[in-house]
Amino acid sequence: MTGTGAARERMTRPWTLRRRLVLGTVALLAVLGVVIGTVSVLTLQTSLTVKLDQELREALGRGPGPAGLGPGALLWQRIDGEPAAGSVLGDEVSRTGGGPPVLTPIALTARQLAEVGAITRDGRPTTVTLTGLGAYRIVAFESRVYGSVAIGLPMTEVTSTVTTVAAVVFIVVLVVLALAAIAGAAVIRSALRPLERVTATASHVSELPLERGGVALEARVPEADADDRTEVGRVGAAINRMLGHIAGALALRDASEGKLRTFVADASHELRTPLASIRGYAELTRRSGHVLPDDVVHALGRIESESVRMTSLVEDLLLLARLDDGRELEKQPVDLVPLLADAVSDAYAAGQDHDWALDAPGTPVLVTGDAPRLHQVVVNLLANARVHTPAGTHVVAAVTVDGDVARVSVTDDGPGIAPEVLPTVFERFVRGDGSRARVGGGPGSGARSGSGSTGLGLAIVSAVVAAHDGTVDVASEPGRTVFTVTLPLAATAPRA
Repeated sequence: MTGTGAARERMTRPWTLRRRLVLGTVALLAVLGVVIGTVSVLTLQTSLTVKLDQELREALGRGPGPAGLGPGALLWQRIDGEPAAGSVLGDEVSRTGGGPPVLTPIALTARQLAEVGAITRDGRPTTVTLTGLGAYRIVAFESRVYGSVAIGLPMTEVTSTVTTVAAVVFIVVLVVLALAAIAGAAVIRSALRPLERVTATASHVSELPLERGGVALEARVPEADADDRTEVGRVGAAINRMLGHIAGALALRDASEGKLRTFVADASHELRTPLASIRGYAELTRRSGHVLPDDVVHALGRIESESVRMTSLVEDLLLLARLDDGRELEKQPVDLVPLLADAVSDAYAAGQDHDWALDAPGTPVLVTGDAPRLHQVVVNLLANARVHTPAGTHVVAAVTVDGDVARVSVTDDGPGIAPEVLPTVFERFVRGDGSRARVGGGPGSGARSGSGSTGLGLAIVSAVVAAHDGTVDVASEPGRTVFTVTLPLAATAPRA
């Protein structure tokens, strides 16, 4: 991802509650700081200006002249229509003996005289910015004795004081905002800690394999975080009630599934004996040496073949019931190379109209597991390819080592699995009419599509592989279907 893309993703990412609370608090304090600072600065400026106006009124009471005016004061006078005359009392102070200071007047320029002369002479203080002199607070009035007179005091001190106070207020506001952000983050983090514990409980429950039976749902929000008197406590209490309902439902489901598994296991176990008897009597009758009508011979053959099919179905159901009960499988080192070779050889004998191939390394590939059950996995995958692909299909069984896992794959170039069947292909009794037509059958064959399949072959593959802590996946498109079984290598097996 490029820097621009990462930045865009960060900008569009939703903000956490903690960040929103901290930023909201800081923003509120910033607004309050700006308002208080602005009001304080404006109040100070108004106060200093009023004080300056008072000084001007006191100077007016003494009459026009330099008496009582400090450095920088402005005097302006027009008498009987004569040209304006004015000056600014300079900052250079000289003393004669111990007498009062003498300020050196500085003459105003023509432009400055014009700017002062334009002031309305109503006796009200006015702020005027004079070219080259800056802002002045000036009072202009008409006098019968002195003519038009204007007296002003510079606003330099007012401006300087207001600027200094504004800078101090700005710095103080920044410091307060920084401290508020740090303290607010700590306080909000502490306040949200119960919510984090509630979230941790919910996340833990979400990771439990609730789809499987026998899951003990004991996780609960701590009592301290399930107090109905607080907002977070009400959420925690609601989650605890929900988890209690779910635990009860899971217990009922597990009990129901346990009864069903027990029934299937008992029924499958009990059905094996009568099925063996039916098959035996049918075979005995057919081989008795008596001359039987052709239709009777055909019926006995059908009885015998269907009993074989029923026996295979019962054995599959019994195996799935045992796996569902979590019965331990054998844990012995198993070399997948000869196991795969034997399975391919059996597949060739059962389906000589297919093109079979084996791709395996010349060294052992050892996993820990139950050899007969792993052999059944490979047999079911090969039978699945044989049953659901037309004659002449090329089927490759391969085993490879990838890091610390072994991968067994069965690949064919048949018509592929119907898209609507693919997501549920490993579920039990799944049968669908798709692009791969059923062209044959046999014991233990799995179901991809077509009719006549029990739909247990691939379910057994999935259950056995899961019992070995492995995974099984399928990828299919017209012209290529791949089943891949991934198993952890034995501890003593060489890694790739």
